[in-house]
Amino acid sequence: MDIGQLQALAAAVDTGTFDAAARALHVTPSAISQRIRALENSVGGVLLTRGKPVTPTAAGTPLLRLARQIDALTTDARAEATGAETTPTIPLAINGDSLATWALPALASLAHDLVFDIHREDQDHSWDLLRDGTVMAALTTEARPVQGCTSTRLGVMRYRPMATPAFVERWFADGISARTLGVAPVVVFDRKDEIQDRFLRHFGDGLTPPRHYVPASTEFAAAVRLSMGWAMLPDQQSLEEEVRGELVELDARHEYVELYWQQWALHTRGLERVASAIADAARGLAQS
Repeated sequence: MDIGQLQALAAAVDTGTFDAAARALHVTPSAISQRIRALENSVGGVLLTRGKPVTPTAAGTPLLRLARQIDALTTDARAEATGAETTPTIPLAINGDSLATWALPALASLAHDLVFDIHREDQDHSWDLLRDGTVMAALTTEARPVQGCTSTRLGVMRYRPMATPAFVERWFADGISARTLGVAPVVVFDRKDEIQDRFLRHFGDGLTPPRHYVPASTEFAAAVRLSMGWAMLPDQQSLEEEVRGELVELDARHEYVELYWQQWALHTRGLERVASAIADAARGLAQS
């Protein structure tokens, strides 16, 4: 693979247009076009969709990931060879609940030496960002590693149906049932969030209670504490409030989300430090 061609491919996707890619690489737009066309000829397929923005095709995705991996290795090798002080950027995909509870403190311990580009993504969907090379590592529920990556089990986050005593008194005075769950408001993170629906299915199909969408993990938990609705909360956001009597558990049916750390199967000092910090912080998660 020609490194210049791979750089042109990554620059086009990262900047969105051939013109912007040319400015980023200090070449002409025609040079970008020629390099990408040559790369497409060498692999025998179209690698980019020429839209606004430019996006990789299925054939272009593994080459885009390769381009970003080469860039990471090159940056690391240059720093080691020259002894220059560098601050590498580590793009990561982390779900909101982990970010708001245990993961961010782990990353904060490295913030003076590394720069983080964090993509807040649901753990069921972060696999795609890792596959196309957008991120170097991700928290995911998928045990099977993305091609070219390693997968390490971290532990389990337990989610329980929680609400305030006042909310329970208003909506569940007659107990938890399909009838009461069908009308009691529920707090949902976003349209990808299915954990509340998995709990609802224990009581029957087709339950459609009113939904408050609150797409920020801290504010999501706050909405439950403000009695806007009930929700499945991780222990990290509910145990202390439960002890103080501010939240109560609605039902003994729990959801368990198993987390894995997937990262590129290559060695850079920055990525290895992040993996170590995440593994240390994850020791507080349940291991069952």
